[in-house]
Amino acid sequence: MTTREELEHCPALQEELRRMMNGEHYDAHTPEMRAWRKETKKLLRRLNITEYHEDSMRDIVHTLLPNCADDVYVEPPFYCDYGNLIYADEGVYINFGCTILDGGGVYIGRKTLIAPGVHIFTAEHPIEAAERDQWEMCRPVRIGERCWIGGDVTICPGVTIGDRCVIGAGSVVIRDIPNDSVAVGNPCRVIKKVNSE
Repeated sequence: MTTREELEHCPALQEELRRMMNGEHYDAHTPEMRAWRKETKKLLRRLNITEYHEDSMRDIVHTLLPNCADDVYVEPPFYCDYGNLIYADEGVYINFGCTILDGGGVYIGRKTLIAPGVHIFTAEHPIEAAERDQWEMCRPVRIGERCWIGGDVTICPGVTIGDRCVIGAGSVVIRDIPNDSVAVGNPCRVIKKVNSE
């Protein structure tokens, strides 16, 4: 199997994707999983060398990110593992140099702004080397609506960021952030509440 369309109907691929999305141990190194990532990398290459003013750019984004709203804007260069496990609502803007390891699913609410250099990770590896050689797992990342994720922020597996939050540049988010928070630092901590009536 060599095309993305053929792989979408492959039972072996669908089983590993199911396990991955459900937070179960899965094998990222099966031939089918490697083939899926290879097809994703082909689309990423096309996206990352296409000028933003060309009509083909929108088509590439829609093929790469089929579960995102039609008006989601991605500023190349952009990198991801799978693409189809990113779910972004309308008005989401993803700026230069964003990397999303989306194996566990990444959910981004409407009108959220992602600044340059943001890294969002869902993949986790065991601490013990013998286990790490055999399997990995993922936990989803959820970002609420109308958030601003500052430049070079890292969001770790399993984190939920509430609605209307601001995450300061360079922060490393390792735990959930409640709605209407300004949070900064490594590890990222809430420093004040905003948007109160």
